[in-house]
Amino acid sequence: MKAVVLEKHGGLDQLKYVTDFPDPRVVEGHVVIRVKATSFNYHDVFTVRGMPGIKVPLPMIIGLDMAGEILEAGSGVSGWRPGDRVLVNPLNKQKGLMGEMMHGGLAEKCLVAEHQLIRMPDKVSFEEAASLPVAYGTAHRMIVTHDTIRKSDKVLILGASGGVGTGCVLLAKLLGAEVIACASSEDKVQRLKDLGAHYVINYKETDFSRWAVDKYGKPQRRTYEGGVDVVINFTGGDTWAPTLRCVKRGGKILVCGATAGHDPKEDLRYIWSFELKVIGSNSFYDENLRALLDMIQRRELKPVIDEVLPLERAAEGLRLIESREVFGKVVVTP
Repeated sequence: MKAVVLEKHGGLDQLKYVTDFPDPRVVEGHVVIRVKATSFNYHDVFTVRGMPGIKVPLPMIIGLDMAGEILEAGSGVSGWRPGDRVLVNPLNKQKGLMGEMMHGGLAEKCLVAEHQLIRMPDKVSFEEAASLPVAYGTAHRMIVTHDTIRKSDKVLILGASGGVGTGCVLLAKLLGAEVIACASSEDKVQRLKDLGAHYVINYKETDFSRWAVDKYGKPQRRTYEGGVDVVINFTGGDTWAPTLRCVKRGGKILVCGATAGHDPKEDLRYIWSFELKVIGSNSFYDENLRALLDMIQRRELKPVIDEVLPLERAAEGLRLIESREVFGKVVVTP
């Protein structure tokens, strides 16, 4: 079968498009799917580079998120049959992540455990479904499962133009929040406006924390005046200290990652003086993915897809992710 294979860790040039990779064979408790769409996440970049403490069995077909049709079901599989449309939860409970510990979605076919299968509603496309798990699933758990955003909340979102970020923008708007989105270029600024953000800040030109204080007032320690209600910060690094300075008393900082650095400068005085709530959120579960599929089915949500590429151009798509040139998701259709 055709596949994109990581032969050794390094740069994106280590990804090889091949036409003769062995087809997966069905085994007990598993199905083989025909992959119809797969989407990239920054985690795929880390997998290519190699991560300390994680030994990837090479060669490896990367790609966490995927959707497709069942081709064959193994013994012990019940309730599923060839032709069923499925979204795959990329976490295998016994082995770990697809595309990291076992072959992932950048191939024509993939072996998947039964417990990873989620049935797709009729009106959801494969491209939309494949966009969901890591990005939108994470955003949904952080915002909806943890019940962190209220109607009319002022919500500032850092990294708003990526997969998780656009998911946060859409979900916060659906909940009735006033959305302030942050991006790094005028093109992304305009696209976030088009997506429905109430305000958009080009953080390359404007200090987002100062902007929030100028717009809403300086947070007060003895009243609840000034500042924003929520900051979504999965960047960390140099953005962490400014985040603390623009959140109102009793406000929330939502964290599901640290793409710009996990060990930022801290100032604990803001945490206790303004009674700030730092709320962590990790990963996603089937309930999040099913809820998102239902939202797409009801036409309440439409995932933001920037590029749809054929399998032979997959490395080009991952380059867009690595260089942060993408707005939303990059999808590959094997």
